[in-house]
Amino acid sequence: MSSGKILVAQGGGPTAVINQSLVGVVLEARRFRNVTRVYGAMHGVRGIVDEDFVDLTQETSHNLELVGKTPSSALGSTRDKPDLAYCHKIFEVLRAHEIEHFFYIGGNDSSDTVRIVSLEAQKAGYPLRCIHIPKTIDNDLVGNDHTPGFPSAARFVAQAFAGANLDNAALPGVYVGVVMGRHAGFLTAAAALGKKFPDDGPHLIYLPERTFVIEQFLADVKATYERYGRCVIAVSEGIHDASGAAIASLLSSEVERDEHGNVQLSGTGALADLLCDEIKAKLGIKRVRGDTFGYLQRSFIGCVSDVDQREAREVGEKAVQFAMWGQRDGSVAIKRTGYYSVDYELVPLDSVAGKTRVMDDAFISECGTDVTDAFRLYLRPLLGSGMPDAFRLRPAPVAKILNKQ
Repeated sequence: MSSGKILVAQGGGPTAVINQSLVGVVLEARRFRNVTRVYGAMHGVRGIVDEDFVDLTQETSHNLELVGKTPSSALGSTRDKPDLAYCHKIFEVLRAHEIEHFFYIGGNDSSDTVRIVSLEAQKAGYPLRCIHIPKTIDNDLVGNDHTPGFPSAARFVAQAFAGANLDNAALPGVYVGVVMGRHAGFLTAAAALGKKFPDDGPHLIYLPERTFVIEQFLADVKATYERYGRCVIAVSEGIHDASGAAIASLLSSEVERDEHGNVQLSGTGALADLLCDEIKAKLGIKRVRGDTFGYLQRSFIGCVSDVDQREAREVGEKAVQFAMWGQRDGSVAIKRTGYYSVDYELVPLDSVAGKTRVMDDAFISECGTDVTDAFRLYLRPLLGSGMPDAFRLRPAPVAKILNKQ
């Protein structure tokens, strides 16, 4: 006899719209008569092994709608990266609670967790439907045109660089903004969407899809500064040399690493400071400033893309539909149709799990320090409506009297 129990969890970095996916799962699941309970696991897979569940069946629809519009992860999240033994524990808990449908909202690692749990259930002959729901601001999930969370973060980055450019134009100098993205440069590339006039920044964009050479970087900055009298630079935190070593680790005498042994790139501010120091020391430019966007771009409440919110809700809804009406496990994928509309497919977990998508070569300029119009056309509809714009004075010079030359 069916228990009718569903479990949903959120994993990895929070986003501005991940709660829309959660709410999509809960509200859509409650439409099905065979669903008796919708549980949520607190703090992702860690909450599952600890049996730290909440009953989302008791949430009112009104409160769920309010939560859906709120950034960050309402259930909490985790950076745990489960191995086979960990996934076996997850499965044992799901079986003990008679969970029949498991939905995990997350990125690459989360999809791999779903894959392994699905295999554990198959080996045990337990009827568990496992569905991965996409989420990541890095936009690096294979098989997706784009990933929920990325459009809102990209909107933030585009607006932030538009503002930094205005500031830099008023008080000229060199500005370096470091954006998230260890392997994929989509989010850093979004800085280009803040440009309005030909001489606007960012003048230079550095992505992890291209090898970073410090000497060439300094030459680029010098040429741009001489041309415009200023230079705005967007840099991905994941830039690396020809060997694949992170530039942050090469320039810094002290390297911080995360729990998985990776060089800590987000939130340290080190890369921006190190690049600014190089510019000051090697080029002699006095006014050099740097920022690290860090965690601001993930859950910023003030500039969420309406397109992103809608699609994040829909991937949650479609996940439930695929689970209830389909005959296989999988990962929900967003597919673009036409100039801008989307459809949703359920793709095999093996095609997504543990894989990383990077920017297409067609999106990156030949010089490697800018994006192409193809990327602008790709990103613009994702940013949503109401993007702010910047304007300039049209100065009419007044003839000099005392300083004639």
